[in-house]
Amino acid sequence: MAKAIRFHACGGPEVMRLEEVPLGAPGPGEVRVRQEACGVNFLDTYQRSGLYKVPLPSGAGNEGAGIVEETGPGVSRFRPGDRVAYAGGPVGAYAEARNLPEDRLCALPGGISFEQGAAMMLKGMTVQYLIRRTYRVKAGDAVLFHAASGGVGLIACQWLKALGATVIGTAGSEEKCELARRHGADHCINYRAEDFTERVRALTGGEGVSVVYDSVGRDTFLGSIKSLRPFGLLVSFGNASGPVAPFEPGLLAQNGSLYFTRPTLFTHIARREDLEAISKDLFDIVLSGQVRIEVARRYALADAPQAHRDLEGRLTHGASILVP
Repeated sequence: MAKAIRFHACGGPEVMRLEEVPLGAPGPGEVRVRQEACGVNFLDTYQRSGLYKVPLPSGAGNEGAGIVEETGPGVSRFRPGDRVAYAGGPVGAYAEARNLPEDRLCALPGGISFEQGAAMMLKGMTVQYLIRRTYRVKAGDAVLFHAASGGVGLIACQWLKALGATVIGTAGSEEKCELARRHGADHCINYRAEDFTERVRALTGGEGVSVVYDSVGRDTFLGSIKSLRPFGLLVSFGNASGPVAPFEPGLLAQNGSLYFTRPTLFTHIARREDLEAISKDLFDIVLSGQVRIEVARRYALADAPQAHRDLEGRLTHGASILVP
C-alpha cells in the first residue's frame, strides 16, 4: 500500500483526496520509484477539472523524482538505488511510491536535486520542445512569452536569453514582472496595467515578434495574433484562462499570413530516443548554470487541493512541488 492523491469525479480542487492505494510488485518492464518530490502543473488541474479527460477514478499529477526501489522482469536501464525523474506516463504522480514503465524514466544527474528534478521535467522539457523544436529560436529573434513568471516561463526566459533572443514576457503584477526580468526577460509587460499588444508593437518598432508562446489561452489569443510579425508563429500550449474559442482561419491571413500550432509535450517524447535527447538538452543547460531551477512553494502531499487553489488563483510564481 502507498498513500496517493485520487479523485473519483471531476470538479474543483476539493474532489482530490489522500487515499491508501494498493501497490503491487513492478510488472515486466516496470520500476518502482519511491518519490522524493512531485511536480505541480496546470496540466494536472485540466485533468482534475475534466477539461482533459482521464478515466475515473484517477490519480493526479504527471511529474516526479525519486529513487528506484525495485525492478520488474526484463528491466535493463535501471537498478535499485538509481536516481530518476520523469514527466508523463500514467497519470498519478501525486503519490509516495508508484510503478512506472522504465522507458518513461530518465536518470537524474547527481548535480540536480530531487526537488529540482520534480520541478523541471515537465516544465523544462516543455520549454525545450517549444524553443528548440516547434520554433527553433535563434539569436536576434524577438519572442513573446506569456506567463513569464510561472514555472515554465522562468525556465523559458533564462533559456531564451542564453540563445540570444530578445525576450518579451507578460505577467499579472509588477512583482511578477520583476521576477521575470531577473530571470532573463529583456522586457516584461504587466497585462493588468497596459495593453500588451500595443507595448509589443512599440518594443519591436511596429514589426511584431517572430513567435508567441501562449499557455494562457482564451484571454490572450487575439492579442497574441496581433503581436506577430508577418509569417509569424503562434504556439498555443495551454489553457490557463480557458480554451481558445473556435476561430475562422482567415484571421491568420488577415494578420500577415500567420501560422498557428497546438503542440503537446507527450507527442514530442513518445519515442524513447526523443525523450532521451530532449531530457539531455535540459539537463545540460541546467548543469551549465545558464538555467536555474528554483522551487518557490512546497506542500505536503495531503495539501494537493491547496496547491491547485493557489495555482489556479494566480497566487504562485515559479515552480511548486508536493513532498510525500
